[in-house]
Amino acid sequence: MALFEVMVNSVNDFLWTYILVFMLIGIGIYFTVRMKLMQIVLLKEIFRSIFEKAPKTKKGSHEISSMQAFFIGAATRIGTGNMAGVAIAITVGGPGAIFWMWFAAVLGGASAFVESTLAQIYKVRTNDGFKGGPGYYIQKQFGLKWPSRIFAFSVILSFGLIFNAVQTNTITNAFQYSFGISPIAMGLFVTIFTACIIFGGVKRIANFTQIIVPIMSAFYIILALYVIVTNIGAVPAALASIMKSAFGLEQIVGGGIGAAIMNGVKRGLFSNEAGMGSAPNAAAAANVSHPVKQGFVQLLGVFFDTLVVCSCTAFIIMLSTVETAGELSGIEITQAAMAQHFGSWASIFLAFAIFTFAFSSIVGGYYYGEANIGFIHNSVTALLTYRIMVLLMIMFGAVANLQIVWTLADLSMAIMAIVNLIAIAILGKYAFAALDDYLQQRLLGKNPVFYASSIPGLKEIEWWGAEKQTAHSTNLNKGVEKS
Repeated sequence: MALFEVMVNSVNDFLWTYILVFMLIGIGIYFTVRMKLMQIVLLKEIFRSIFEKAPKTKKGSHEISSMQAFFIGAATRIGTGNMAGVAIAITVGGPGAIFWMWFAAVLGGASAFVESTLAQIYKVRTNDGFKGGPGYYIQKQFGLKWPSRIFAFSVILSFGLIFNAVQTNTITNAFQYSFGISPIAMGLFVTIFTACIIFGGVKRIANFTQIIVPIMSAFYIILALYVIVTNIGAVPAALASIMKSAFGLEQIVGGGIGAAIMNGVKRGLFSNEAGMGSAPNAAAAANVSHPVKQGFVQLLGVFFDTLVVCSCTAFIIMLSTVETAGELSGIEITQAAMAQHFGSWASIFLAFAIFTFAFSSIVGGYYYGEANIGFIHNSVTALLTYRIMVLLMIMFGAVANLQIVWTLADLSMAIMAIVNLIAIAILGKYAFAALDDYLQQRLLGKNPVFYASSIPGLKEIEWWGAEKQTAHSTNLNKGVEKS
């Protein structure tokens, strides 16, 4: 087992350090340049899209709105990594890592837009609502089953099973530390609670996350704002430290500017999942009149995760006197900083905060796996088997030592990301054309509506139909052909 773990760790280090970070940055820059910095220029339009109402459907339909899809995506993005991951980035890469986290979020927003727009274009309708994601657009456009199956399996393994065990482990540890509750008892509670949610279908998942994500995020942001306001005099110095460290103008922990860039980019991109291929599974579930609307919503999700929630953790830590280079590590640093700001009750609050963050990640991760179960083998038996395995892994996570589980999760997530990034780099031209289509309709004062025939070259589009090209689509043909 020790040899196996060493081998898997070596593969992980190579993939994450020398391949994935550069792919994520490079493709993010390409998308940003190609779409003319749309994630900044179109920010007003992006915010407007989150309040888009779903088109009317028959009573009892399982479709969800843009905002509900946003919350499902946010549920998996916003997790314990926002509290522990930021602390690790500062510990290893110094304060400058925070700047590179922000930089990664801006680039990642473009990647999130492309992958989520593609997920909408290639989505299919099932008895349980819309389904879609990288597995669908890879198979439909390229006509290849094996890469789409590899991707789908890696999502099920990492998000649906392994990561849910990790989240449960975090919850049980927090409650054992704060309240002395045994891991088995807490594990049973989480397992039963999860069962009540996941057997209700995607609509219940959406309703749950729509309630819990805003509440948990609001509390955390309010606490961070309190810290900033009560330490306002130290904020300029904190910001100066971030900027100086980011560009190597002062000594930073971990070996200089390289450590700041590497750890900031890694923690930022891994936190917001931009380009990883996970969030498109939620994006495809939304019922919208144009794919670009949901692309905007998921882009905003990246910004919210990193520029808001991760920044909250960063300032909670940096405006304290907790030693980040000492014996404490990860979540312990954040706990110590919160205790310093808020007193002894902070440990109790953080336990409940971890529960809400981690449990929402369990629910969102389950849905990603469910979407891909339907893609591999759409049957009641397969879905029931998956749900039982999820519940078993949640209980397993409550009592297990998860070092090897984390290692395997990282490996499956790396495979998933590489397959998706290659796909969206090639298929990005269709998302660019969809954006042009959307903006042309907006210029004409219309509420944009998408037709598959508006973009040449699309294959096996099931939902958007084969309506005749609208007048505005003539100019789009040239754009796609040049791409």
